[in-house]
Amino acid sequence: MKSHVILTVLGSDRPGLTQALADGVLAAGGNWLESRLSQLGGKYVGSVLVEIEDDARNTLEEEVRKIDATGLRVVIVQAEQERGEVGKVMWFELVGQDRPGIVREVTSVLTGLGVNIEDMETSLEMGAWSGERLFRAELRLSLPDGTTSDDVQAALEAISGEIMVDFTINAPARA
Repeated sequence: MKSHVILTVLGSDRPGLTQALADGVLAAGGNWLESRLSQLGGKYVGSVLVEIEDDARNTLEEEVRKIDATGLRVVIVQAEQERGEVGKVMWFELVGQDRPGIVREVTSVLTGLGVNIEDMETSLEMGAWSGERLFRAELRLSLPDGTTSDDVQAALEAISGEIMVDFTINAPARA
């Protein structure tokens, strides 16, 4: 029987790490399904969803230990069955002057509405005209029943003056 596992990876970035990870998955007979891999703070970080025969999990762990020896830490956990879509999905983008607390303020508002953050990407960039550091975030949200994108927009606009950010909201979600 096949199951899904998640590999979480962290190590010093260098050429060949993704190949080493792919080699380990293939050597164990696994199928690489989805991944999010990136360089963050000079480190190679990410996660990979792998489909593998139940009786090959030990082989996968052995192959991962070989990668571990090259300076890449890998943790394997059993994936949970996906919940499926829970309510409506929407995207929003935030841009504002960088300062401590932006993420906390926004996530506090979303949590208060019972919204689940399914995906979040953040980055820093320099303002084209001002030269100031700008914080940018793109989030994919799952809204609970009874909560609309208008509710989310109103709640975020209520704090946008306090944290000086602009929001762009798109509903329904991008594919």
